[in-house]
Amino acid sequence: MVATLVALSAVLLAPIPPVAAAVPSPRPAQPSSGAVLPSYAAGVPSRGAAPSSYAAAVPSSGPALPSSGPALPSYGDSPPAPSGHAPRDRPRHGPSQDTRHGISRGPRHRGSYAVAVRLASLSPAVLRRPDGELTLSGTVVNTSRHRVTGARVGVRTGPVALGTRSGVALTAGRTALARADGEEIPHHTHRLPSLPPGAARDFRLRVPVADLRLGGAGAYGLTVHVARADGAVLGLTRTFLPVYPEGTAFEPLRTAVLWPVTDTPHMEALSLRTPGSVRPVFRDDALAAAFAEGGRLRRLVETGARQPVTWMVDPDLVAQARAMADGYRVARTPGATDPRHTTAGRGGRAAADWLAALKRAVRGRDVIALPYADPDLASLARAGDGAEALAGLLRRASRAGKDVVDRELRVDARADVAWPAGGAVDAGIAAYAERLGLETVLASGDGVRRSSGALLTAGATDDGAATLGARLTALTHDTTIASLLARSRPGTGAAGAPGRLGLRQRLLAESLTAVRELPYAPRALVVVPPRRMSAGAARALAEAVSEGRKAGWLEPSRLEVAAQDPEPGQLRDATGYPVALRASELPARTLAAVARDERRLRTLSKVLSDPRGTAASAHAAMARALSTSWRGDPAGARSYRRGVSRYLSASIDSVRLVPKSTVTVAGQSATIPVTVDNGLQQDLTGVELRVSSSRPERLDAVDRAVGVRASRAVSRTVRVRVRAHANGPVRLTARLHTSADGKPWGRPITFTAEVRSVPSGAVAFVAGGVGLIALAATFRLRRARARGGGARGVRG
Repeated sequence: MVATLVALSAVLLAPIPPVAAAVPSPRPAQPSSGAVLPSYAAGVPSRGAAPSSYAAAVPSSGPALPSSGPALPSYGDSPPAPSGHAPRDRPRHGPSQDTRHGISRGPRHRGSYAVAVRLASLSPAVLRRPDGELTLSGTVVNTSRHRVTGARVGVRTGPVALGTRSGVALTAGRTALARADGEEIPHHTHRLPSLPPGAARDFRLRVPVADLRLGGAGAYGLTVHVARADGAVLGLTRTFLPVYPEGTAFEPLRTAVLWPVTDTPHMEALSLRTPGSVRPVFRDDALAAAFAEGGRLRRLVETGARQPVTWMVDPDLVAQARAMADGYRVARTPGATDPRHTTAGRGGRAAADWLAALKRAVRGRDVIALPYADPDLASLARAGDGAEALAGLLRRASRAGKDVVDRELRVDARADVAWPAGGAVDAGIAAYAERLGLETVLASGDGVRRSSGALLTAGATDDGAATLGARLTALTHDTTIASLLARSRPGTGAAGAPGRLGLRQRLLAESLTAVRELPYAPRALVVVPPRRMSAGAARALAEAVSEGRKAGWLEPSRLEVAAQDPEPGQLRDATGYPVALRASELPARTLAAVARDERRLRTLSKVLSDPRGTAASAHAAMARALSTSWRGDPAGARSYRRGVSRYLSASIDSVRLVPKSTVTVAGQSATIPVTVDNGLQQDLTGVELRVSSSRPERLDAVDRAVGVRASRAVSRTVRVRVRAHANGPVRLTARLHTSADGKPWGRPITFTAEVRSVPSGAVAFVAGGVGLIALAATFRLRRARARGGGARGVRG
């Protein structure tokens, strides 16, 4: 059997030999032996026995395609040289000539084809009935520098359904025609007019399903090519044609689809306070376009509505939308520290509409509230000394984030799901997820082992749960589909139609082939799209899920059902973590800076009249600085984190003492004015002023500490009482301290106090006091010496 499979693969994947015929001959009939696939009309076997198409997937004596004959040659493949002989010499530039067959072979790489073929529509997406037609339409563009004449558009389908998902990937990656692509379907071509360089022409083909000569249920490769009359292929495009005849009774693939709603952080810690409102400041107004009609986030919500998906929502995005709806400002320069240097945001209405649409879309569906701002768990797991402080920050932010999601969307979201970057999990990441109170981690399967010792390989279509310790469960997901959704970013308009169609058909082929691999075995599929899934990819995914459901091979499943009955599992250590993912982690200095900012925020909160609002805003900004969305954008991550640090520095520095030079003290008692400048956007409390003297015998402070209260954005003069004892200059030092713990705040100021007009009596009194102190010290010294002499006499 293995030898037969190898022989069949070698034959099917061999390039089609070129011929001189201008038009291919009609497609040969399928052999009638039991070793070939049944016709499309043959139907599907009864449940309980392997389908005849599956049992007959491997012919006993080679494929139905002839080994030679009037098939179109591959534009990019040259025929193999005879055994023992080197290839014939050929020109160094331009198309080569095969003297044995007399045809032009053209470039060797797909990118060098003379024309580009763009398939814009294929209907129906899944073939269910043997009657009817397959309709294809698209565009041919002459990308060469020469006129193309005498060309036609034709269609080919593979002779057998693809048996494995690796076969799907192999077919998708092939750039030249091979026997596995089948032959051109005769009498159903589209003649193209003469195409000058750069010209584009639309085409439309209608092919009766019966003429496709398809077998039973499965995904077939479909190739649309452009060929000249001499047989040379000028260009091609590939997609897949799923076939699932009515009455097919394969075991449906239980499919849980997660629908992420996330974006890069845009709101900063800064806010503009007015007597009647607080306006948060955004670093840019990009969310206004994303929330508006046609924007990515708006289309994402509209596409996911009424789909059987589990919504994964970043609470920070919901909080940002609410802030915009209530009124916000946009910084003229991202990371600026002065809220007055801002302009009014224009996306308030769009944000409010988006929130309303999201609330309607999630009604009756499962909702996951991700940890606040979707933190980079892998980076945090390696944070070192600051890991615990950051974990506390994220736990508090996530609790508040769930409240935001529940309140705004009117749901009871679960908030125990961890989503590490790339689904890569090691022991350190799992431990940090547990530290955050998370119980389920979405894993790619790479590095997670079941109790049997089998590695959960990526894309195995056996997604399931594995316990990792006492409290954590890993739920594996399909990385092949995740990778397709991440790489494909088709547009939502007409220009993106070819990309959307190709992605939709590939997703259908992946899921149907997974079912066909084990048609009567229960299997599970968990789909986790990329964080910033494009609107075009979301549309293709939704269409694929809908078509698979209607056909009957996909069955929607909830995430909690997919996580049931976990097997015991174990994790690799950090040495097996993917190198590419490690390279994109947040650097250790960023994590250390955020931990340092968290300590500085605690200090700032001690002097504020309303510390809760400021602390919440700053804590949220710190959590955003740890977001996974910064992967791939190190410059943006640095800019945002430095903006948070500058905000805290500016806030701390805005409470300061105004420098002064010299003051005059006339008389024995006086008050010295010291000005405190409060540049904060709220009232100043919790701080006190202390003054010390360099010559306390000449001048000292009566008040050891004077409490300071100042309204927002004003300067307040504080008067410190002093007592003068003698005339002359004295250096005074003034400094602010926090009232709660007496720690110094800001920089001190030093100035000179000139003491004048102290009465002579007061001076004499002070001098007499000093003399009495000296006499008392002398007397005590003499008594001490006398006692010392007596002691020495006794010892002698």
